[in-house]
Amino acid sequence: MMRMIATASAVLLISLGVFAQEGQLDALRGQVPLLEERTPEPLYDAENDDRRRSRAYPMQPPTIPHKIDNYQVDLNANRCMSCHSRQRVGETQAPMISVTHYMDRDGNFLAELSPRRYFCDQCHVPQTDAPLAVENRFVDIAEILRQRRETQE
Repeated sequence: MMRMIATASAVLLISLGVFAQEGQLDALRGQVPLLEERTPEPLYDAENDDRRRSRAYPMQPPTIPHKIDNYQVDLNANRCMSCHSRQRVGETQAPMISVTHYMDRDGNFLAELSPRRYFCDQCHVPQTDAPLAVENRFVDIAEILRQRRETQE
């Protein structure tokens, strides 16, 4: 077993060395060879207009329509819940988190936020004004069904 791991590691290192020597390029790095440092992209501003975006597919987590810089979300505190918790939405007018966030893995409802759903930015992300790194060819299912109906008519 150890011999297989050593052999696989050696093959991987040799192949990486060959690619680096040949100056292979990684598409996301642009025209910068692998062994050279590339100039980092600028930091883009997060949207901060509190506009709710439409979702591209069923069950897509909503995006965050405001800045979350310096929000504390760790084992000690969850800043998101200061506005989005069940108890605070009347006062803050923020949308309440889904009831699914109060369920455990077996579907039982809990009195508090489920530990599985505690770290909000695992699923919910803020949007920026950054240009697309790759072309987005996503087509919503409603659009696909509409095109299919038009071709059948």
